[in-house]
Order: sequence, then structure tokens, then C-alpha cells
Amino acid sequence: MRVDFYQLSRDSAEAALPLIARASLGSGERLLVVSSDEGQLDRIGKELWSRLPETFLANGRAGGEHDDRQPILLAPEAAPANGARFMAIVDGAWRDGEPPFERTFFLFDDATLQAARDCWRMLGQRDGVERHFWKQEGGRWVEGP
Repeated sequence: MRVDFYQLSRDSAEAALPLIARASLGSGERLLVVSSDEGQLDRIGKELWSRLPETFLANGRAGGEHDDRQPILLAPEAAPANGARFMAIVDGAWRDGEPPFERTFFLFDDATLQAARDCWRMLGQRDGVERHFWKQEGGRWVEGP
């Protein structure tokens, strides 16, 4: 299992997620986007359709009759009704998937920094978890120490 920690400093989760989603779909994977904030999920849904001018990223909200067809599913829980093996947690609150996701993108900001640090330490205690840390530097994402 791989977990990529993304520390948001310049961009919001709504702005950063379309890039992650495009890369996930480009690798042939489906994505589950998780947040307990319904308003955030609404904003992300709109950004997925319009943020990247050269592409739109089709998505839907969990609970619909076609969840299994959605390449990107927006949900309040870590339940991949679309068969996703990749998950993006965008509200800074860690959730385990069952079964575990192959790859998780964990986005956090200053308000959720301590929870992210605690999560980093907790996941470091687990066998088979590969952790990576990314931060924004000069408008780009760079891997940190």
C-alpha cells in the first residue's frame, strides 16, 4: 500500500485534486474521493469538470444508481462503489479502506497538519505501507524528506 501525503500551502484541495485525478485516470485507475464535508465534495465535483481546460474529469456522487460506472466517485466514506483501487482523502481525516486501497492520496492543510503528522507516524508502524511526502514549492509539487 502506498500513501502520498500532500501538504497544501498555496492551492486548496479543490484546486490540487484535478491533477491527481487526471494522473490516476491516465494510469488506468478509478478514484474514490472522500470528504465528510458535502460542500467540499460539491466544489470538487465542479472543479473536476472545469479546472483543466484541455480535459474534463467525469465524476459522480456516491449513492446514485450508476456508482459502479463512475471513473471518479465522490463520497463521504471510504467505500469504493466504483471499484476504485485509488483513494483521495481531501478533508485531512484519515480513513482506512476495507480492503485497503492500493494507493491513497492524503491532502491536508495547516488546519489539519497535526492530524497528518499523527497519521504519518501511525502508518509508519504498519507493515507494507510505503509513505511519500509532497509539498508545494514554486508552483510545483516536490517530494520532501
